Amino acid sequence: MSLSGNLGSPSKDTISSSGSLVGSENLPRDFSRLSLFSSGSATSQDEQFRSEGHAEHSLSCMQNYLQAGKLCDVTLVAGNNGKKVQAHRLVLSAASEYFAAMFTGNLRESGESEITLGDVNGDVLQAVVNYCYTGAIDIREDNVETLLSTACLMQLHEVVEACSRFLAHQLHPSNCLGIAVFAEHQACTSLLQEANAYTSQNFMQVIRNQEFLQLSAEQMINLLSNDDLNVTSEEHIFHALMSWINHDPVTRKQMIGLLLAFVKLPLLSPEFLTDQVEPAVGSDPVCQTLIMEAFKWHLLPDRHFQMASARTRPRKATLGRLLVVGGMDKNKGATTIESYDPRSDRWAVAHHMSGRRLQFGIALLGDKLLVVGGRDGLKTLNTMECLDMETGSWTQLSPMNTHRHGLGVAVLGGTLYAVGGHDGWSYLNNVERWDPVTRSWSYVTPMQSQRCSAGVAVLKDKLYAVGGRDGASCLRTVECYDPHTNKWTMCAPLARRRGGVGVAVANGYLYALGGQDAPANNPAASRFDCVERYDPSTDSWIVIASLSSKRDAVAACLFGDRLVAVGGYDGSHYLRTVEQYDPYTNEWTALAPLITGRAGACVIAVSNAHVQSGD
Repeated sequence: MSLSGNLGSPSKDTISSSGSLVGSENLPRDFSRLSLFSSGSATSQDEQFRSEGHAEHSLSCMQNYLQAGKLCDVTLVAGNNGKKVQAHRLVLSAASEYFAAMFTGNLRESGESEITLGDVNGDVLQAVVNYCYTGAIDIREDNVETLLSTACLMQLHEVVEACSRFLAHQLHPSNCLGIAVFAEHQACTSLLQEANAYTSQNFMQVIRNQEFLQLSAEQMINLLSNDDLNVTSEEHIFHALMSWINHDPVTRKQMIGLLLAFVKLPLLSPEFLTDQVEPAVGSDPVCQTLIMEAFKWHLLPDRHFQMASARTRPRKATLGRLLVVGGMDKNKGATTIESYDPRSDRWAVAHHMSGRRLQFGIALLGDKLLVVGGRDGLKTLNTMECLDMETGSWTQLSPMNTHRHGLGVAVLGGTLYAVGGHDGWSYLNNVERWDPVTRSWSYVTPMQSQRCSAGVAVLKDKLYAVGGRDGASCLRTVECYDPHTNKWTMCAPLARRRGGVGVAVANGYLYALGGQDAPANNPAASRFDCVERYDPSTDSWIVIASLSSKRDAVAACLFGDRLVAVGGYDGSHYLRTVEQYDPYTNEWTALAPLITGRAGACVIAVSNAHVQSGD
């Protein structure tokens, strides 16, 4: 390969006195005979050269031209104060979709040399134009709102996000409502979400500030409609509403019926309704209708399913916590007690059991969690322990008369029942009851069938024992105990045999979840995902929506207005799965999984009054 022509770099010797470049007589005139590459090279030596920092250098040069007022082809005029800012169309179009559409389309501004931008601040306009050249901009408390508005207009997405982050860091109970309104007006989704989340988390502090009292009625409705507000009781919502109304009673009192509809009155106690709500709302007919609805909810628990509405669905923070205790895990026995927070949808270890214990029962009496019976891996137990949830300490209570594991436990009429199980030698049908006043156990009438791993629950002041195993096979029979007559009676049987079944009660119905139907010599034969619901008024079972997977040894309880199914065993794994059932939609949805997969655990709902401080 050869190059011909007069090549060379200009030097002081080649520049004529007139300033033009001239050829030097000392340089050869013909390079055609020179070869710059080896003729024997077998491989190409081509390469791509890239200058590091070329783009930054070019933009820096453009900025210098801007500052010098050279090559500028457009002048932007701030509509707010008339300030004029020169710029280059190409740079603005490359940095902003707004300017690209303005200058490259058929808009009138594409041919104008001076363009007025309505309601734009001059200083902010200058800062934004400089940003297009440098990629840097100062965000301060005194300019962030106007800067964010202008960045939204000019579709400078990175500046919008930077301003949003800046404002998110400034969130405080005194300004979060205002920031949320501003974010919504500017269509800043991320900032709006953060402001709303902050307001929900800090609701009790927010309502003490002036911004809350200045909300419009529409904004109050949006706020009270939020089921994620961090309140331990619906009473706080009512007090917040009355505080807002009393800030301007002449104007706002007439809206009390409209706004009271967004307070969940049925979830307030009859005493609070009588002593606090009725005197505050007076004779307003809409309010009186809402109060009557709330009293009916308390008077007619059997009709909750038919009376359900948005006002009967608890806010997440008022639910308290779920506690999942013990169970079998991959280490042959979990000793942790996990706590579930419904607002954050997270599990955390709240307590530890005093030792290894499997196939036990639990119950809540007051603020004390009772753990009854079970086995420790070597022997069947008759002991009962009590966890003080405030201090985290365990104490021993009086033992049962019978050692038993695989028992069912429930509280009925203020007393604790231990039902059936296995004593290490045989399956049991006997039942005993613990009186917390005398702290003693006594037997009641035994069940008609021996039952281990049955589901036990209380419905309409009666004790139900569902399914289980009698030694030969799993059972589909169901028995009901009436403490007033001290008798067990047979109820309609399940559609299929269920051992290791989970049971829970909601809205006047009894639910049976999962389980297995397997002979003792083949426990892996069959597991279920199906769920049945029992109606005591018709003494009948129906099949409802199934669990997400087949399992036995699943724990179940009512949490708010939903049923929760926790853990279980699928034949291969101890499950972390947690799901909740909505009786009104007949659907199961997943919740956050357990920290530790476990089967045969016990689960119970604990109110906010009994939740350990800081849990």
